Amino acid sequence: MIVMIKLQGVQKVVEGRTALEIDALHVEPGEIAAIVGASGSGIEPLLSLLTGRSRPTSGSVRLAGCDPAAERQPFSHRVGVLFAEDTLYTTRSPSANLGFHARLRGLPGTRVDEVLAVVGLADHGRAKFEALSSGLRRRLAFGVALLHQPRVLMLAEPFARCDDASISLLSQLIAAHAAGGGTALILANTETYLSSLCHTIYELDQGRIVAQRHPQEEAADAGLPFKIPVKLEGRVALVNPADILYVEVEDGRSFLQTRNERLPTQFTLTELEERLVRSGFFRAHRSYLVNLQHVTEVIPYTRSSFSLRLDDPEGSKIPLSRDAARELRELLDY
Repeated sequence: MIVMIKLQGVQKVVEGRTALEIDALHVEPGEIAAIVGASGSGIEPLLSLLTGRSRPTSGSVRLAGCDPAAERQPFSHRVGVLFAEDTLYTTRSPSANLGFHARLRGLPGTRVDEVLAVVGLADHGRAKFEALSSGLRRRLAFGVALLHQPRVLMLAEPFARCDDASISLLSQLIAAHAAGGGTALILANTETYLSSLCHTIYELDQGRIVAQRHPQEEAADAGLPFKIPVKLEGRVALVNPADILYVEVEDGRSFLQTRNERLPTQFTLTELEERLVRSGFFRAHRSYLVNLQHVTEVIPYTRSSFSLRLDDPEGSKIPLSRDAARELRELLDY
């Protein structure tokens, strides 16, 4: 069995106190794992060990076959790191940020354009850094981690400061990395946005792994399709995902559209996406989540304008952003 991330008998003592003590933690190719713990749980010293900024007092840490502290060059080639802070050059455009790292790594300039497209920044390559939203900056930082096509992604708080569209895109990119045989390890303070993405979630407390769970197995054991609760006056309606044509955000509130009615829900679009992505739903636009089982046609209007036609009697049309159109083309292979 190949293990891409391996912690074995790891102990880290800081100022006479045991900050970390992990007997064993293994992550294999194709797996997305997360270690979750509040500040003070040991997350900070663990990140230092995983990125080679410090060494364990005892035991071993290996990512993609490398000791992060002792084998810096092979580590930097095989592992892509995203820190909680974006660590970008604020005086450079997205293209220039990526170009700088590409030159350091001896990568062709074409790789910069490829990554800009992948992270949804193709139209922002020459934008001034200060004009970028926090979500777009996070995408750019993620692009730097992806630039050299690493085997392992080491991601600290990957969804920090992100809008819903950026969370959706980054989740898809992490999943695609794993589907291609890569490995991803996420460090985060909470499980928010992780249950639908990760194969394994470990809970860290006082420097020790105190629990682990497998969200995807739990979902399978629960037996899908599940129901989406909708609070109505005097009752709670339970909606089958198969009956939902699309979800739309209007004036900051999410609505479920079925063939017969439009139902308000207390969930955000991102929360609904977490629940519905495994039922065939796709983020077509920042304000729309569509059930692909009800899509009959992709309609191009211009090079950057598309719509999805649905199979309801009205032939409803849902806007499809250009980046989403590209993702959908790759997803459905047309």
